[in-house]
Amino acid sequence: MTPMADAVPLLRIAGLSAYYGELRAIYDIALDIREGDILAIIGANGAGKSTLLKSIVGLMNRGEAAHIRGRVEFRGRRLDTLETEAIVDAGVTLVPEGRRLFPRMTVEDNLRAGAFLPRLRPTADRRLAEIFGLFPKLRERRRQVVSEMSGGEQQMVAIGRALMSSPSLILFDELSLGLAPAVVDDIYRKVREIHAKGVTCVIIEQDMRRALAVANRVCVMLEGAIVLEGAPAELTEDAITAAYFGSER
Repeated sequence: MTPMADAVPLLRIAGLSAYYGELRAIYDIALDIREGDILAIIGANGAGKSTLLKSIVGLMNRGEAAHIRGRVEFRGRRLDTLETEAIVDAGVTLVPEGRRLFPRMTVEDNLRAGAFLPRLRPTADRRLAEIFGLFPKLRERRRQVVSEMSGGEQQMVAIGRALMSSPSLILFDELSLGLAPAVVDDIYRKVREIHAKGVTCVIIEQDMRRALAVANRVCVMLEGAIVLEGAPAELTEDAITAAYFGSER
């Protein structure tokens, strides 16, 4: 990592709070994500992890029903005032919890839905070929309706759809949730391949050991706040566990 990369984060979050109506879900988050990071965000259910990712990609800009306060900057550009489509166009994309695919559409149609922006359409075929190279099984199943696929296969489609927008930063919400261990191992190998191609990654993960194995930085969230942050080598398992559960150890 160069000194310049350290000095200028890819994504900077400052004073970020998010609300569902009057309920405050995250509190004054400050976080820098550097280019080349694999950042794992861990925490129990309800800690605010998914709300943080939704805030980054504009899914909390819904008026009084769901809204944010604070700043989110990507390459120095304000994202917190933009709609989700403009945020994707800027280079930030989300693989949502539960995958959120179009169940009656084929694998290929779901993937092509990720290239909906005008700038992406001329290169959609090339991007599709790259995703089939990353996930050969999807090439074999390109005409299959996604509702007929396993959870692991659907997760591949969700990741591929996000990659169709050529992101610089990809956010994975509950990457391994509901998947068999062998499938999770394969998905994480693909994440490493994606990262090796120059895409910065943020992963929400409840499995602490898996998060520590893949990430170069870890944040622990508790009750809507970041309570611990650092490199895995600098943090003891006891400290992470204590932060995760909000206990003194």
